[in-house]
Amino acid sequence: MNNFEYKNPVKIIFGKGTIPSVGKELPESARILMTYGGGSIKKNGVYNQVKEALKNFELFEFGGIEPNPHYETCMKAIELIKKENITYLLSVGGGSVLDATKFIAAGALYGGDPWDFLSQRYIVNVEKALPIGAVLTLPATGSEMNGNAVITKAATREKMAFGSPLVMPQFSILDPECIFTLPDRQVANGVVDAFVHVLEQYLTYPVNSPIQDRFAESILTTLIEEGPKVLANRNDYDAAANFMWSATMALNGLIATGVPQDWATHMIGHELTAFHGIDHARTLAIVLPGIMNIKRENKKEKILQFGQRIWGISSGTDEERINRAIEKTVQFFESLGVPTTLSGYEVPEETIGKISARFKERKSKLGEKEDIDYKQVADILKDRL
Repeated sequence: MNNFEYKNPVKIIFGKGTIPSVGKELPESARILMTYGGGSIKKNGVYNQVKEALKNFELFEFGGIEPNPHYETCMKAIELIKKENITYLLSVGGGSVLDATKFIAAGALYGGDPWDFLSQRYIVNVEKALPIGAVLTLPATGSEMNGNAVITKAATREKMAFGSPLVMPQFSILDPECIFTLPDRQVANGVVDAFVHVLEQYLTYPVNSPIQDRFAESILTTLIEEGPKVLANRNDYDAAANFMWSATMALNGLIATGVPQDWATHMIGHELTAFHGIDHARTLAIVLPGIMNIKRENKKEKILQFGQRIWGISSGTDEERINRAIEKTVQFFESLGVPTTLSGYEVPEETIGKISARFKERKSKLGEKEDIDYKQVADILKDRL
């Protein structure tokens, strides 16, 4: 196991009926900006619950944050923060709203263009940020318990990530009953997103970390068991609760401790969203099987372990077992209604060249061994035509 440091200061408030407690977590003197998305929180009752809980606070609102939050939209929120002297941000929505809120929190106190945090991620660091709280309405990204965020710059069709412990929420409220009103597409996306988050931290190479491996495998198994239950019966509270907590545990840093991480699936998938607007989770469902296939030698031991422990694949040659592990993963995604090929989203082959060129220009080296260059990015995507 590799050396590591781990600290997670986010307070989690989990369970039915917990949303009204949001007022107890906020400073009484705070000037609060509530951020949210397209308005679903007004239909499912979450908006009214939050408004009622905060009726004695100075509360401002900023809605319209996109499913892949736009830099341009975030900059409008930063203007409002400066105008109204906002001192606290409250994200009410899914991971995209929270990602945007993290960017806004850092950008509001930055003297330059906040896009620097993404375009110069390892050069320009977040030095200060407004405090954030979250009411999570959609399990998927794990953003409620980490300091990561992904933002899209619509003007240039770029989707990039940044991270800082300074933008971790001070608290996150997770009420599984929020899942009851979600459409099938969002539930399926959430299951796939969480599943791939785990595999980015698990499907690398062995470093003798059995606890992390089995933590990861327990999350994968739970998603396989509970995800379909949520899709079949949205009012199954226990399944919803297990799904919601799995998505949080998938990316709160715990299973990443002491192990190598990949994240090539995400980096390539971001480009498919940037060029074609495909849902984030669905880009992951496209790219992951390609990476498993093209990098099968690098990931051989962990794919075989994954196949045996998750899918029960224990017979056949190594190559046959790897093929079956990939097939079972694809079948699981597609059983949720999530296509796993580029043709399933009508992505033309010419997009592969455009994405490969971006990685060439950036001189990017992806993967846990930094051995995926722009040529292999093209190979991975061609594998998914």
